[in-house]
Amino acid sequence: MSKSLLAARSVCRVCHGGCAARLYMENGRLVKVRPDPDSPFSRGRMCVKGLSTPEIMYHPDRLTRPLKRQGERGAGDWREISWDQALGEIAQRLAEFRAASGPESVALGQGTGRHHYFQVVRFANTFGTPNWYEPGLANCFIPRITVSNLTYGGFVTADYYGPVTPRTIIFWGHNPLVSGPDGELAWPAARALKAGAFGIAVDPRLSETSRRAGLWLPIRPGTDAALALALAHVIIFDEIFDRDFVRDWTTGFDHLKERVRECTPAWAEEITGVPAPLIVETARRYALDKPSVLEWGLAIEQTPNCLQTVRALAVLRGLTGNLDRPGTDVFGAPGLKPYPVLKDKLPSDALKKRLGAERFKLLGGFRAYLPSAHIPALFRAMREGDPYRVRALLIFGNNPLTTVAGAGEVLRSLLALDLLVVSELFMTPTAALADYVLPAAFWPEVDQILELPLVAPRAVYAQSKLAQVGQCRQNEDILIDLARRLDLPGCGESLADILDQRLEPLGVSFAQLKERFAVFPPHAYGTYEQGGFRTPSRKVELFCKGLERLGYDPLPSFQEPPESPRSRPDLLAAYPLVLTTGARRPEYFHSEGRQIRSLRRRRPDPLVQINPEDAARAGVRGGDWVRVVSPRGAIRLRAAVSPDIRPGVVNVDHGWWFPERGGFDFGVMESNANLLTNPGPPYDPAFGTYQLRALLCRVEKETG
Repeated sequence: MSKSLLAARSVCRVCHGGCAARLYMENGRLVKVRPDPDSPFSRGRMCVKGLSTPEIMYHPDRLTRPLKRQGERGAGDWREISWDQALGEIAQRLAEFRAASGPESVALGQGTGRHHYFQVVRFANTFGTPNWYEPGLANCFIPRITVSNLTYGGFVTADYYGPVTPRTIIFWGHNPLVSGPDGELAWPAARALKAGAFGIAVDPRLSETSRRAGLWLPIRPGTDAALALALAHVIIFDEIFDRDFVRDWTTGFDHLKERVRECTPAWAEEITGVPAPLIVETARRYALDKPSVLEWGLAIEQTPNCLQTVRALAVLRGLTGNLDRPGTDVFGAPGLKPYPVLKDKLPSDALKKRLGAERFKLLGGFRAYLPSAHIPALFRAMREGDPYRVRALLIFGNNPLTTVAGAGEVLRSLLALDLLVVSELFMTPTAALADYVLPAAFWPEVDQILELPLVAPRAVYAQSKLAQVGQCRQNEDILIDLARRLDLPGCGESLADILDQRLEPLGVSFAQLKERFAVFPPHAYGTYEQGGFRTPSRKVELFCKGLERLGYDPLPSFQEPPESPRSRPDLLAAYPLVLTTGARRPEYFHSEGRQIRSLRRRRPDPLVQINPEDAARAGVRGGDWVRVVSPRGAIRLRAAVSPDIRPGVVNVDHGWWFPERGGFDFGVMESNANLLTNPGPPYDPAFGTYQLRALLCRVEKETG
């Protein structure tokens, strides 16, 4: 019998966490994945998703050959074809759309944080279309990056890796002990808490992280900005701000002081439901028991007050000097060349055609971090032709029927397309509607560079291709092949060429990096002391002139969610509860993993978490099947009755569909949280963010 042998060290990307992994092969087959003990990020740990990698990779339902639709959309009538035929026919149709309707009539979509991310952007730019999307650009992560760049000139992450352990950690709308994105993983946060750091959790749920914290602030969803402004009020008016840092390294302090003058803890308590004494204690701990870290998650980015909510949290770092010092939030270092997305190849007249760009300047305008289309506007253009018709959509690793708000509208939009192409690991509800389905490579089947933490990197890793299932191909190679068939600019460069170009500043090739696995440049603190922050003022901009020039409020502010108990009292009789969605589960990544037996066995059903008080009023017991109803629709879930959620709030699992059911839709309209969310206005004026949380709903026991 042959033994399994260590084949390579790599980085797990079942989700976009970034746990270092050791991969073991036997007779050319991946048989085992284990955590790598030498990573400072994952520290020899890995979640159940990563450990199940071989089961996912060799699952019998894995897509392994290109498929072409034969019958009606959704009928499941497919014919296997060659890659040459598939890409040849797709390229021909794209060229026809570009000639007849303009390149903007073709759009691209992708999922969050995957290896092919920037190659999708590169293809869009060189093809000439301004219309590409990824759900996080308005609702997850990109607002935090953009605001960080505007406020202090770069993105920051918690310093769990240096000589000093943080003394205070605020976990705000973030549950890193379950969802650790892009190197900001559970294990270092847990280690800091174990070493004595005092945790403060801002979350309507007593999450896994909240249980480890010293304080739990069970906030009403959608009111985070009010809480942050009250913290700023305490820090300023109790005079516990970092006087030297504020004097020497910030601008706009007096303006901010006036803005938060009336934002007292009592004012915030009435809005948020967080007791005023807890607000004061949180402010004092964060400002005085330093060094401190503010771990912020995507919950703050999923209401129409996205920009100012993120800004309200961002200024807290500047007021307290918890920036770029050991044990605080720090900037990254490695400095690879940016991925060459060839932005200059996008025709200048295309910018005016980007859907939503003129209105949402931080999403699609020139100051946007990754200029992209507004998702509600893009899908409306597909189904209604307003302001022009989008005829084709190419999707790479995204399942919009489950991951975009307003699932019913998404379905109508996809059915209206002339061409839908989906590259995926498995047949999903979205892929089932496609004209062509392309089999995508899984993470052990790709070559790529990974910087961790993302956007504020401390290390550079190599992902290594070790095996290939069937005819599965890496999405970058699919896009490069398609670009060559269309003779697009830059199509002569291979992925290997691009990776070597990016690594030039480190003086290594990709082949050499694979041998070394990772590069950890020494980290430098206090870099602003040598030339200031990378903002126009060279300081932390509490009053942001960049926002003022764009026509947005330069100071953070609070706005009540548009569908809440305070803004819509007329709905309370029918919808008395506040809905929050999107909590992460260790078994699944968004809509992925439901067909993996070992994972599904751990969490077989979609759940709604509800407080015992609210469950009793609805006549619901734990384990009952219930309907959760919002003004937009209803879904079916199993009740999880628990005191670990604030009364008056329910939390709904997202991303649910049922691969075992087959059919055209796999039951995607039964338990899909995005039948409840709202893709309509009002939107955040800068990012176009729509409402995924802080909505109204009711829970009723299922009968019959």
